[in-house]
Amino acid sequence: MSTLVALARAQALAAGRAQPITTVRHLHIHDRPLVLIPLAMAGEATAPLAALLGDDVARPRLLVVSQPRNRDERFAFFAGLADAVVPYLDSFAGATEAVPVDRGRDVRHRFVDAPQVWVPNPGGADFLRLLGRSTRFRRTDGDHPVPASVPRLGQWLTFLASSAEVPGSSLLVNAVQALGLHWATGQSAAEDAHFGSLFAWITDGARAAREAENGPVAGPATDPAFDNEILAPLIAESSPALPGVLRELLMPTWERMWKSIALLRELPEGARVGSRWDSDRDAYSAFVEHLIEEGTPQPRRDGAVAAAARLQRLENAAARYAVQRAFDDPLVMAEHRLSGAAFGGVVTLAKADRIDDSGKRPVLRPRIMVATTETVRVEPGAALTSPARPSQKAKVISVTPGPTGTDVVLELSGGMGRKLVAEPGSVPEVGEPILLTTLSEAYRPGAAFPDPAETPWTHGGPPAHHEDVPIA
Repeated sequence: MSTLVALARAQALAAGRAQPITTVRHLHIHDRPLVLIPLAMAGEATAPLAALLGDDVARPRLLVVSQPRNRDERFAFFAGLADAVVPYLDSFAGATEAVPVDRGRDVRHRFVDAPQVWVPNPGGADFLRLLGRSTRFRRTDGDHPVPASVPRLGQWLTFLASSAEVPGSSLLVNAVQALGLHWATGQSAAEDAHFGSLFAWITDGARAAREAENGPVAGPATDPAFDNEILAPLIAESSPALPGVLRELLMPTWERMWKSIALLRELPEGARVGSRWDSDRDAYSAFVEHLIEEGTPQPRRDGAVAAAARLQRLENAAARYAVQRAFDDPLVMAEHRLSGAAFGGVVTLAKADRIDDSGKRPVLRPRIMVATTETVRVEPGAALTSPARPSQKAKVISVTPGPTGTDVVLELSGGMGRKLVAEPGSVPEVGEPILLTTLSEAYRPGAAFPDPAETPWTHGGPPAHHEDVPIA
């Protein structure tokens, strides 16, 4: 937990109401999201009990398995879920747009929109992952055949669950994580995992949160008392009252989900949220193309090379997401200022026309001096960036502490055009407030991984060749 979040939690406890910890929204909110609230059978990891879902708050659709241990009923549930979810996911595979690549020398195409699925909590996202794993390999012929939509649903759920692991992705969103990213409550992180309690802290305060702790569950697990006293007798008797009971159980969560989406939509969107949604649309477009051209389900597990490459992509995405959140949000950046990774000041000197002719050809290298009263923990030679000019690098030339602050001399490169005269506004002017940080959005190239066939047999490659040696 960061220092500022800890402070916000203390303030929330004192005030009895959640406190904002961001100034902007750090995720994309779709105009037509699909809300999906899964409910599982207690003690059965992938035995669905019910699901309440839909893309219209006024028209929720309830799917129920009256006998969760019955194979036929479970497959019928999967088919019903596929009929409700797959058409929504496919509906965005329509209009496309051209995206320039290779510095404008070529173009590629991606869909202009992509789906967004909401679940109440991380447990709901994990349940969809398990559901995808258990359905994407189902056969449509032979013993126990299923409709073709069922394995297709499994592939889609696996894709969504995989995208949810990418920091900053908004294809599969869980409400607990989304709300916790923007508000701090006066309860523990473990208590924040309760969707009803977290939502109540934000909307109505601590008193309502205490009452919500005993309210209806948000799935996928159910309350033990509900299981024993209400659910078990209804299942044992195959009671027709079961759907009505489950609808009553899930409707409060359904309403909170849509209110959470509306609450988040009220926040102004961060400047870099759109670029991350572009990446989501790229991922969606690529997966649709895979379904059309190949259609093969994702493997049960990645090979060694694929796993290493995926881990690197996730690490790069996490680093990029952390930087983008800080650049978009002064409150997030404030944490980096406390740690010394950033400082703010005012430009006191600027030489915008400075030319460095020490190399083979002259280059534009302006210098500026920034006065700051904040602690500066950078050394000469360090490379800094300003969120206002992310494509420009500022090399630290000197750091001079004084009685009232610190003067930092910086040499600028990049982001000023290709001529020996800086473009207007590309060099900070005297009197301009400026924020500088060691954080950078610069592209991080991936490592070179070997071909799977070139890895040792311990990592999935071919076994070593051994000549037969006669036994003496």
